[in-house]
Amino acid sequence: MTGFAFCGSHCTLNAALEAAKRLIEAGEELLPIFSFSVSGTDTRFFKARDFCRRAEELCGTRGIYSIVEAEPLGPSRPLDYLIICPCTGNTLARLANGICDTPVTMAAKAHLRNGRRILLCPASNDALGAGLKNIAALTVRKGIFFTPMKQDDPLNKPFSLVTDFNKVPEAFEAMKRDTQLRPLFL
Repeated sequence: MTGFAFCGSHCTLNAALEAAKRLIEAGEELLPIFSFSVSGTDTRFFKARDFCRRAEELCGTRGIYSIVEAEPLGPSRPLDYLIICPCTGNTLARLANGICDTPVTMAAKAHLRNGRRILLCPASNDALGAGLKNIAALTVRKGIFFTPMKQDDPLNKPFSLVTDFNKVPEAFEAMKRDTQLRPLFL
């Protein structure tokens, strides 16, 4: 089973659901994991409960909503792989600095301690600003892989990077072979 963790880049959650759908259609069994932002914040894009219900229906299983529920994903209920899609700048910073205070970062910590691989799918308005050091730190960490990303609006949001959600399945297959899909920046 592969964990599919949703973080609070709310404007990209539809694209993340589509990526999850493509993985399921390719035969992957996904366990949804929700950040506190996704499970607890109603936005102009989604009501939190509606989004979580949609993801659970797509995956066919109840999701992970708490740190307590995420912790066993390491020792007693290991995942084969973990995808964090979208992965916000806050989550990138937490992972780069070993901070474990959300269901998603606990799932990542639990998963990494078993020596397993994680695919990160960044979506951040500050990825090329203050967040760039976190991407750099994570690119050299064993077991961490990225989906190729690009500037989504270079003129109006010059520091923003977003994953190419169409490449999530291809990046996932590369990660399973212990390979980083290139080019990393499109």
